[in-house]
Amino acid sequence: MNVTELIKISIILLLVATGVALLSRRLRVPYVTGLVLAGLPITELLSRRIGLDPSLVLNLFLPILIFEAGINTDVSRLRSTFKPIALLAGPGAVLSTAIIAVLLKFLLGLTWIPALFIGVMLANTDTVSMIAIFKEIPVPSRLSTIVEGETLFNDGAALVAFNLILQVYSTGSLTLLDGIQQLLLIALGGCVVGLVLGYLSIPVFARLDDPLSSLLLTVAVALGTFQVGQFLSVSGAVAVVVAGLIFGNLGLSRNTSASSRITLLSFWEYASFTVNTFIFLLIGVEINPVTLWKTLPAILLAVLAYQVGRVLTVYPLLAVLRWFDRPIPLRWQHLLFLGNIKGSLSMALALSLPTTLPGREFLITLVFGSVLVSLVGQGLSLPWLVKRLKLSQFSETQQQVEELQAQLMTGKAAQDELDSLLKSGVLPRAIYEEMRSTYQVRIAGAEKALREFYNRRPDEFEAKSGGRIKLDAIRRRLLSAEKGALNEAMRKRILSEDIARGRIQIIDEQLLQLDDD
Repeated sequence: MNVTELIKISIILLLVATGVALLSRRLRVPYVTGLVLAGLPITELLSRRIGLDPSLVLNLFLPILIFEAGINTDVSRLRSTFKPIALLAGPGAVLSTAIIAVLLKFLLGLTWIPALFIGVMLANTDTVSMIAIFKEIPVPSRLSTIVEGETLFNDGAALVAFNLILQVYSTGSLTLLDGIQQLLLIALGGCVVGLVLGYLSIPVFARLDDPLSSLLLTVAVALGTFQVGQFLSVSGAVAVVVAGLIFGNLGLSRNTSASSRITLLSFWEYASFTVNTFIFLLIGVEINPVTLWKTLPAILLAVLAYQVGRVLTVYPLLAVLRWFDRPIPLRWQHLLFLGNIKGSLSMALALSLPTTLPGREFLITLVFGSVLVSLVGQGLSLPWLVKRLKLSQFSETQQQVEELQAQLMTGKAAQDELDSLLKSGVLPRAIYEEMRSTYQVRIAGAEKALREFYNRRPDEFEAKSGGRIKLDAIRRRLLSAEKGALNEAMRKRILSEDIARGRIQIIDEQLLQLDDD
C-alpha cells in the first residue's frame, strides 16, 4: 500500500469516525459500539482490504492505551481496591479461562489446545472498551476503579497465559509447576521492569523544562517499556501499567508546572482517543458478515461459554472477598458480570495464532464474532443496566458539593501557580497580590459553604445521599492516612506492635462502616 492510498484510507476512516461521534451522541449509543457497527460496511468504500495487524495492536496501540490509563489512575484508589482487583485479574482470569475451555471442548468438539487459546482470549475483559464506556457512563468511583484495575492487569495476564499455551503447543510439554513458575516470573519481571524504567524516567523528566520534550520522553517510556519487557521475556503489558502508574503519580506531581501537566495529559487523552477510534473501526472492517452468519450458532455458544465462566468467577470470588475486605454490593457484581466486554486484544491474539494450528480460520471467526456480539449486545445494554441498577444517581446535593470542591481546588491551584510565577520573577509583587486576593475571595466563599455543609448533623443528610457518600469518602481518606502513619511507626519501631495493631483494627472497623463511594 503506497503513501497516497494510505492517506486516502485514513481520511475516509476519520470522516466515518466524525459521523459516528455525532450520531452516537444523538442516539445515546456508546462511541466504541458505533465505531464497530460503522466499520462493517466500510470495506465496500475502500479500494483494497485493510484490517487489524496484531503486531501493530500489541506493540503500538496497546502500550499507548495502557500507559494513558496508568498515568490517569490514582494509586491510592488502586491500593484501596487492590484485593478485589487481584482476585478478579489473577485467580479469576485463570478460573474463567478453564471454564470456557472445558465448555467449548465439549460444546464445539475442540481439542484442548484450541479450547485453551479461545478460553484465554474470551476470558480477557477489554481495557479499551470498558474505559471508553465508563468515561461516558458515570458510576461510583470505587466500582470504576475495580473495573479499570481489573482490565489493566487482565491484559497482562492474558498475554502471559497466551504465551504459555503457545509454548505448550510448540514444545508439546509444560508441567503445572513449570507453568506456575513461568507465570510468576513473567508477571513479577514485568513489574520490576516497569518500576525501574518508571523511576528512572522521573529525574530525567524533572530536568526537562520544555513541555514538548517532556511529551517525547513519555512516548519513549510508554513504547520503550513494552519493548524492553518483550526483549527480556517478561510481560510488557504489566511493565507499561506499572511505569504509567509511577510516572502519573510521582513524575507529574514533582515540581511540574500546570502548563506542562495540561500539555502532557491532553496529548495522552488525544492519543488514546485516536487509537480507540482506529482500533474499533478496524474491528468492524476485519469482520466478514457472510462468514459471521455461517458460524453464528458456534459464536453464540462461545458467548454463552464466556458468560458462564464470568458468572462462576465473579459471584463466588466476591463472596469470598467479604471475609477479608469490604464487601462488594450485589448491584456492583451484576455490572462486573455483564460488563465483561471483549475487544481489540482478543482479536489481536486471535490473529497471532500459529498458522499451523488446525482450524485456525474457524477459531479466528469464533473470536471475531464473539467480540462483535459483546461490543454490540453488552455495549448497547450497559447504559441501560447502569440506570436499571441505579448506579448512576447524581443527586442535587452531590452536584452542589462537587461544584464547591471544584471552585476550591481551582482557586488553590491558581494560587500555587501564582506563587511559582512570583518566585521565578515573571510576575511583579503588586500584580501578584492583586490577583491572589481575587482568588482568595473565591476560596473563602467555597470554604465557608463547604464548612456549613459538612457541619450538618448526620440526620440532616438523606440516606445514602450524595452528601453522605461524599463525606464518607473524605473520612475514608483520613482514616487511610491514620492507618498509613501507624504502619510506618510500627515499621520504624516507634510504636509497639500490640498498640499499633490494636489501633489499626479499630480503624479497619470504622472503614467497614462507611458507605461505598
